[in-house]
Amino acid sequence: MSKQIIKRSGILIIILVLFSSVSFSQFKNINFLRSAPADGAKYLQEYITPFANAFGAGLNGGWYNTAKPHKLLGFDITTGISVGIVPTSAETFDVSKIGLSSSLTGTGVASTVAGPDKSGPLMTYRSNGTNLVTFNTPPGTAWRYIPVPTAQVGIGLPFGTELKFRFVPKINIKDGNVSLWGVGLVHSLMQYLPGNKLLPFDVSLFGGYTKIKGNVPLDLQPDPSISAYTTPYDIATSFNDQNLKISVQALNISAIASLNLPVITFYGGIGYCKTKTAIDLTGNFPTPVLVTPTGNGAPYVQYNNSGVKKGSDYPNMDIVNFSGLRANIGFRIKMSVITFHADYTRAQYNVLTIGLGISFR
Repeated sequence: MSKQIIKRSGILIIILVLFSSVSFSQFKNINFLRSAPADGAKYLQEYITPFANAFGAGLNGGWYNTAKPHKLLGFDITTGISVGIVPTSAETFDVSKIGLSSSLTGTGVASTVAGPDKSGPLMTYRSNGTNLVTFNTPPGTAWRYIPVPTAQVGIGLPFGTELKFRFVPKINIKDGNVSLWGVGLVHSLMQYLPGNKLLPFDVSLFGGYTKIKGNVPLDLQPDPSISAYTTPYDIATSFNDQNLKISVQALNISAIASLNLPVITFYGGIGYCKTKTAIDLTGNFPTPVLVTPTGNGAPYVQYNNSGVKKGSDYPNMDIVNFSGLRANIGFRIKMSVITFHADYTRAQYNVLTIGLGISFR
């Protein structure tokens, strides 16, 4: 029975990881990277921040479904999914207020990756008064719910303590990949209260850290309407190595409590959470350049070697997502060794969590 549950849980986690990673790769219109690297990085950071925030919020969910640690060598195996919810306020942003340089201009409200599925304001990239490229800001996905799967094991240690592990090995997805790991600790406060075994509730301290890493392929090719000088770059192969590398870290420190009744347990927690996202670009990215011929020739736009930017040319993009209080409440049903739990978390980015597992001692 337990082997079947573990196998099915593993399949579920893989499916959910695939779905979560696809949500990051849903944006394909990346014309904003045709501008100067600093401007392209600023736009990318603003565009992807809501999904990064929701991912981080989801990573902080699902760690516990009771405040009672396992007895010594007791354990549980739990799989679940936490859905980070992007608030409506993060669906759009004003392109004129994100600190773009004077080379990239435009006005109006644009979609973030979680925003409306429609193109936004027209942007123009200029050099010395000449337009190099114009494009509309990319549409959003019209999707605010970011699923974050987890698989974890908890094992009872001495002194009223339980150690938790999360792990999903690197899984290749088309040209990308994703992996996840985390560690958590639960320590009982009730053990210091005389007569605690006669009480139907438990109180503990919890701390957990999770990290997910993903690699999403991108595709930015030279504009075919503009003459391209690609030596030594080959249009057919030189721009096929573009990737977006994402690393999301999440920290959750909480005081948790649970009311233990036959079959059902009610639990909740209040504490502090923090997430951080690092974004890096790798590969070669073609950008248009202004060519000024000698003599009386008029300046013109071209793709050439000097316009090929490497991932290292783009500034580091670190999103200090959100930090602050989080509070959640939920319930767990246990039938023999099988458990089902669900909870809801209130924070800057709210989270809904459900999970299934087996638990002994």
